[in-house]
Amino acid sequence: MKNFFSTRRLCRAGVISALYVVLTYVFAPVAFGPLQIRPAEALCILPLFYGEAIPALFVGCALSNLISQYSVFDVLFGSLATLLAALGTYFMGRIFKKHPIRITLGGIFPVLLNALIIPVVIVIIFGDTGNYSSAVVAYFINVVTIGATECLWVYALGAPLYFLILRLRKRKLAIFL
Repeated sequence: MKNFFSTRRLCRAGVISALYVVLTYVFAPVAFGPLQIRPAEALCILPLFYGEAIPALFVGCALSNLISQYSVFDVLFGSLATLLAALGTYFMGRIFKKHPIRITLGGIFPVLLNALIIPVVIVIIFGDTGNYSSAVVAYFINVVTIGATECLWVYALGAPLYFLILRLRKRKLAIFL
């Protein structure tokens, strides 16, 4: 825990959180719902490098979800999904050191947790919970759509971000160390 609250780490956390919010707000009309066009999810790979990305992603997601049509449920459960995913990604980064394995396994947590948790919010808020079979079908359809879009952002945009940060760290740029 030495230097956990250094100026550099606090600034990095603030930048990560702000980037998450801005990237979500820019895509706000399509960032919420069954097809989440949310490039901010690429930032979910950052706990592989930085422990401070965990609370930063949580705060960024909570602030972003304030404008969600799913109201307080998305703020609570969406932010919780991001927090749990960030923790899982962080620990994968500590366990695995080979980059292809690290990015593959680290990215699984945001994809799976968002795909499993967010559809619950969508089905409860907008679903027909009185009809059990249609609620189950709606849940699994949302699992597939949210999982697919999350996979797109985490791997198609997050993986290049991961390798860019690796390259910048090899150049010993202070902000990325």
